[in-house]
Amino acid sequence: MRFTPRAAGLIGAAVATLAPVAAAPASAATAAAVPGTARAAKDCIAVTGTVPVGNFPRGVAVNPKTDTVYVTNSTGNTVSVISGRTNAVTATIPVGTTPFGIAVNQNTRTVYVANSQSNTVSVISGRTNAVTATIPVGDAPEGIAVIPKTGAVYVANTLSNTVSVISGRSNTVTATIPVGTDRFAEPFAVAADPRTGAIYVTNTGDDSVSVINGPASTVIANIPVGITPLGIAVNKATRTIYVTNGQSLTMSVISGRTNTVTATIRVGNMFGAAVNPRNDTVYLANTAGDTVSVLDGRTDTVTATVPVGSAPVNIAVNPNTRTSYVTNEDGDTVSVLGPCRK
Repeated sequence: MRFTPRAAGLIGAAVATLAPVAAAPASAATAAAVPGTARAAKDCIAVTGTVPVGNFPRGVAVNPKTDTVYVTNSTGNTVSVISGRTNAVTATIPVGTTPFGIAVNQNTRTVYVANSQSNTVSVISGRTNAVTATIPVGDAPEGIAVIPKTGAVYVANTLSNTVSVISGRSNTVTATIPVGTDRFAEPFAVAADPRTGAIYVTNTGDDSVSVINGPASTVIANIPVGITPLGIAVNKATRTIYVTNGQSLTMSVISGRTNTVTATIRVGNMFGAAVNPRNDTVYLANTAGDTVSVLDGRTDTVTATVPVGSAPVNIAVNPNTRTSYVTNEDGDTVSVLGPCRK
């Protein structure tokens, strides 16, 4: 059965217990949550704005060079463009059917959108806010990531159990990579390490993360994680990968150097994940609890929980402005998290 983002939001109504579970090695005790604000990695974090967008917003990506945010509206079949300076929608772009994953190449100002019902990727020019190409990929593309230096784009095709590799120069598929450990792998989310070229893919069907050597387009490892891994994020500074396990109510922490799980942290019903590599802070979307958990990447402990909109799904971070953007699929909004106002 296909695993949908909404189904993930309904898995286990339990709220995060915010206590680490057995792992290797064990992490430190979790700090107490502070509703409404968060103090992690020497930063105070609070909701600084709420931006209305289209219907059922799910995917979100940021171009930190232009301070522009892109949001997929899955039932509206559009992408909302938000100015990070004004927190206002500046454009709405029609794309394919049921857009979900979205990624930005900040070097070329090109945006890539995975349309899960069209089985395509829409290519958008960030300069003109117009679709410049539509690329056929596998069945039910969901997650997507890009390596800015090479321009390569990686798309998880959930029902094909593959990852499509797209050349950003030619807008054509150059490779198709089988992932997972069985024919029901159902790859879902994708994250990339721009420094090493490694690609990480969550396989919701077989409870693993596939590691792809980007330049070679080959799988080099399959890492067992928790049950139904959903969101994934990479800290390029520390080479650490964070995976939310929907049905385990945990997060797996993976070393990019050894491709092994180094900690398992009980975080509750989380979906999307994002990292600010500048201050080693991790953000986790708690879809059932309408909150974002903030985790200190240095200690692998949750430091606080911030209330956001209804059914938060995914998160993206602008490290230049220390601002995070959270899609709230039931509220048709984006919550803006930033430094506390003094």
